[in-house]
Amino acid sequence: MNSAPGRSFPSPASGVIPAELRETMEKLFRAVDSVSVLETCEAALVHLGLTGTLHWVSSEAEDPAAPPGRMSLAKDPQSLQTLVLDGDPAQLNDVATAELAWLGRLASTRLRQLSETGRLYEAISRLAMAERLQRALYAIADLAGTAHNMSEMMQSLHSIVGMLMYAENFYIFLYDPGTDSVRFPYYVDTADQKPPSPDETYPLQDMRHSLSWNLLQTGQPIMGSVEELARQLEGRFQLVGPACEHWLGVPLLRGSQVVGGIAVQSYRADTHYTRHDRDLLNYVAQHMQTALERREAHAELERRVADRTAALRATNRVLRQQVLQRQRGERLQSALFRIAELASAPESQQNFYAAVHRVVGGLLYARNFYIALLDESSQTISFPYSIDEKETTRQPRPIGNGATEYVLKHGKPLLADRQTFDRLAEVGECVQSGTPSVCWLGVPLVWDDRVMGVLAVQSYSPKHIYDTRDQELLTFVSYHIANALQRKQTAESLKQAYVNLERRVTERTRALALANRDLREQIAERERVERRLMYETLHDSLTGLPNRTLLLQRLGQALQGYHADAAKLFAVLFIDLDRFKVINDSVGHLIGDDLLFQAGSRIRACLKTRDLVARLGGDEFAVLLEGISDAGKATVVAERIIAELHVPFRLGIKEIFTSASIGIALPAQHYQQPEELLRDADAAMYRAKDEGRHRAAMFDDRLRREVLSLLEMEGDLRRALTRNEFVPFYQPIVSLEDGRTVGYEALLRWRHPDRGLLCPGDFLAVAEENGSAESIDWQIFEQVASQASMLAGADGFVSLNVSGRHFRLPDLDDRLLNLLRAHRVNPRSLRIEVTERTLLENPSQVKRMLDNLRDHGVGIALDDFGTGYSSLSYLHQYPIETLKIDRTFITELANAGSPSVPVVRAIQVLADSLQMQVIAEGIEEEAQRQALRHIGCRFGQGFLFARPQSADFWLGTTISTVS
Repeated sequence: MNSAPGRSFPSPASGVIPAELRETMEKLFRAVDSVSVLETCEAALVHLGLTGTLHWVSSEAEDPAAPPGRMSLAKDPQSLQTLVLDGDPAQLNDVATAELAWLGRLASTRLRQLSETGRLYEAISRLAMAERLQRALYAIADLAGTAHNMSEMMQSLHSIVGMLMYAENFYIFLYDPGTDSVRFPYYVDTADQKPPSPDETYPLQDMRHSLSWNLLQTGQPIMGSVEELARQLEGRFQLVGPACEHWLGVPLLRGSQVVGGIAVQSYRADTHYTRHDRDLLNYVAQHMQTALERREAHAELERRVADRTAALRATNRVLRQQVLQRQRGERLQSALFRIAELASAPESQQNFYAAVHRVVGGLLYARNFYIALLDESSQTISFPYSIDEKETTRQPRPIGNGATEYVLKHGKPLLADRQTFDRLAEVGECVQSGTPSVCWLGVPLVWDDRVMGVLAVQSYSPKHIYDTRDQELLTFVSYHIANALQRKQTAESLKQAYVNLERRVTERTRALALANRDLREQIAERERVERRLMYETLHDSLTGLPNRTLLLQRLGQALQGYHADAAKLFAVLFIDLDRFKVINDSVGHLIGDDLLFQAGSRIRACLKTRDLVARLGGDEFAVLLEGISDAGKATVVAERIIAELHVPFRLGIKEIFTSASIGIALPAQHYQQPEELLRDADAAMYRAKDEGRHRAAMFDDRLRREVLSLLEMEGDLRRALTRNEFVPFYQPIVSLEDGRTVGYEALLRWRHPDRGLLCPGDFLAVAEENGSAESIDWQIFEQVASQASMLAGADGFVSLNVSGRHFRLPDLDDRLLNLLRAHRVNPRSLRIEVTERTLLENPSQVKRMLDNLRDHGVGIALDDFGTGYSSLSYLHQYPIETLKIDRTFITELANAGSPSVPVVRAIQVLADSLQMQVIAEGIEEEAQRQALRHIGCRFGQGFLFARPQSADFWLGTTISTVS
């Protein structure tokens, strides 16, 4: 950029920098963000005598073919934006370009410094979070030793959790395995109008499948929204109380046993919990459990002291003994309070051990005292603290056969004199090492249900002999010392973790400083990788075509343009290759992939440059046609694609033939999301397939109504299952001789609340497609089993249709027999009707199940005989005792000379020879009945005798016996 003609100005390149420009440079290096950098650069342009407009441009929006007069000065690593100058191209010369490059380098240097400063602030925020966690843990530890009551302690725990995360709604529940009940000692919820009482216990069985119940059962943290929790718990979830936006719960563990839980929940859509929150709450919960346990131990101690005090007041005869006992209890209480204080005091480990020694010495003789700790990894015993008048030092040693090891091994106290040690030595249990003591007392230190150390005192003089009371006292105190040791070690671990964190931050800061010199190369590499990732994210890896994501973006833009101007018409084509699965399975996936690649290229060749073709997955493609004038243009393009894909594909040495079915959808004002258009185009494609494939179909209102009707039917089926709207209707099976009822056939009916009584033909196909048919059948089976005994009477039967779907399960026979046993139904009162198709699907498994049912007395009937293969092999391979002649043969029996007569007669003769029973279906006229009687058929059913009715209708009818 040149200055005005005839004007000269000081150039930074010449080494002479005016004072105004130096001040501008200083402002640049004091800039706090990218906006300040831009403003300072604008001031520098004025001092340099240059004109133009400075602005930020996204790296993605940078135009490789920049307009004349545009120059990139600097890049911001944080926002990935470029500082661009737009000026008059006529003013550019070598001097102006050098000055602008110099200014750009200064701006780039400041932007990199600001980026590094931002990263350091993030590291500092992580340190602050760790410090806040440490303060929370110290606060929890302090609560266990303070004199607050349980309610105040719970409120304090709530406040501590609120310091770490969103915890407006917070509750704690405790589980009592003895009574199998749950208590909520603290419960705060802004939406729950009926919170549980803190003093009341609730049976766990009454909370079955609630979130608290699942937390107790799994012993693992649970987190998510209501929908996510329902998917995670797979049918073991039942919402109790108000529905929250997000829920997080962690268990309270005593060792491996779940003793309760802590939960927080959010009713705000903008507040969800993260895995960091889950891990943080789970970590804090264990410290809270320790505090609660210590509080419970404290309450237990106070109760015991109160009981002893009451006993002192109750009797004067043992006043001296009671006073001594109370003093002993007070000393014990004071000792326990002191131990609790030591656990929270910021003292060194050695000072802590010495203080514990003084506390124990105030309760009993402890001149000789040591603490032994077990290292499980190395199987050694260390002695962090030892005071002994004989043994001046105790070195760490491998696990041996000493008194300390005896207590560690058995996990119980040992009170022993020399005679006791001699007896233990004789049986090889224990050998006393070092200077023999007159009396030795050791108790285990237990935390997390594991023996982790030993607390021991011993006496070398007969003046000081320990008794069982000392053993009980030291055992009791050891529990609190163990808790204090555990908390102390936890605090030390936390402190060490904090030191390690500071060290890692220091190392990271140093590494960032060292990495600053090649930051520019890393940024360039990252930008290249980001561009590559962006391309891969929006394109299919096999064909190189755009994928669903890019298609939906373009489709959303087209839909917005259409809503703004209805003249901007476009169309969506959903393309599916016919018989692609057959091709893929027969010639292999490699050739199938090659076919998809060539198919995508052919579709692309049929379109204009601005049109978009995308691969959605598998053999499905979609096309976005923009700028069309009417629906006919979309149909023409679809026909062109169909014709192009019909041409044989040459793949290697093979010639592959395929075709395409295409669904077309046009925009309308009711479309709000691009996925809706793609969905309707998909529905139109399936209609093209149903009409014979190799064609295109347009989505219209009729197809929309069909789709909505199908969705409505599927929803009604789901609701009908929960409302038990499916009922069995029964049609009598009668004797053709005298019309007496010998049995019933159970038929499926649906009592639809709006459409009335529906037959299976109105809904069964939809039920089979969405997978609810089996559930419907079992709902019918359950009702038939509950009504069969009343309908069948003493000698009748109820016939039940079982489709081939159920025989795919290997335990169908056992489930049916268990159902009969549950309802106390005689198996001889039930008949199972199967079709020939069922026998063909899995012959060996079907035969095994039918044999088992027949062995238990259940009758087997072959339904619709004569309409299938009518193979005679069925009749002797399977335990069939009844043949049911299909209604298609019965309908024409009334006509003289009907060809059905010899067929029915042959079936009857065949059944008689095999000693099988024959039942004719669909009898509607008296002439059909007489024809069947003349042939020899004894039983039948149909509208001539009765239409199907509910069980209530037939319960008064007497059922006769089949002769």
